Amino acid sequence: MPLFAENLRKLPGISHVAAIKLLDEAGEVIATIENKSGSQGSLAVYNHLAQTYGAITPEAARKGLEMFAEHAEDARANPGKHVNIDRLKMLVEERKTLRTKHVFAL
Repeated sequence: MPLFAENLRKLPGISHVAAIKLLDEAGEVIATIENKSGSQGSLAVYNHLAQTYGAITPEAARKGLEMFAEHAEDARANPGKHVNIDRLKMLVEERKTLRTKHVFAL
């Protein structure tokens, strides 16, 4: 299985994305992933999933968990340590979808 760093190198760039807002079924923003140190990998994965699947669906979330590779294993062992991975796991388990709204950098 490829490591997270290898998977990241295959994803589209995110320099044009300031953040991605995640919206629930009511359209409420439940989380924001910003383009800043510590969350750029998550932003790249969620950006790719949103572009590929149109939303963060259970299928997209499964793919995202694969992309997070060794970090997904760490998240399973340490709930709460990786909230963006925990969220993907929840979407798979609860069969829910989150819509995304990109905030573009100026």
